[in-house]
Amino acid sequence: MDDEPFPGIVEVRFTDAAGQSWSLIDKCAIFAQLGELTPKSDYPVEVTVACMVQSEAEAKAGDGIVTVSTSPDMVTTPDGQDIFTVRRSQLAP
Repeated sequence: MDDEPFPGIVEVRFTDAAGQSWSLIDKCAIFAQLGELTPKSDYPVEVTVACMVQSEAEAKAGDGIVTVSTSPDMVTTPDGQDIFTVRRSQLAP
């Protein structure tokens, strides 16, 4: 989105378990610890968002449904949302 303030601001988009798209906006260092987000990067780039599991349920199709909070790094949507329901397969260790 912007290179100022350093180290820059990026928008991360993802889709939750219900198919709703979400947007998180923060400093690139929050989403990428290896310096893969630079002005010269070829976007889109796959990144991670730190989260804490709040609850978990088994889905009928076999992929678990997990409610997570993005509170570890205080990342929210532009309207302040930080609780999301995602598929277990979307989570990384």
